[in-house]
Amino acid sequence: MAMLHTVNKSPSERNSLDSCLSHAKTGSSVLLFEDGIYAVVKGSAASGRLQKSSGISIYALGPDLKARGIGENQIIDGVTVVDYGGFVDLVTRHDNVQSWL
Repeated sequence: MAMLHTVNKSPSERNSLDSCLSHAKTGSSVLLFEDGIYAVVKGSAASGRLQKSSGISIYALGPDLKARGIGENQIIDGVTVVDYGGFVDLVTRHDNVQSWL
């Protein structure tokens, strides 16, 4: 059963991303939005943890990157940037959605 995990909290303020990654199984997807997108910035403390998450697809919401002044050239390799329509597509493609607060 494919699960979509969503994280909207900054990895420097909460441990939501760490909890998410410790429960995400191979074949799962993680969508980062709002302040959660700071995890995909190259050189951030959380980016290394994301890069070590093999078998998990990582997505970031493009409008939230743009709102925070983060260009796609500033994010780690392997992250797929999606728009709001892509967010909806992710939700409909997965059997379950788990929000990490």
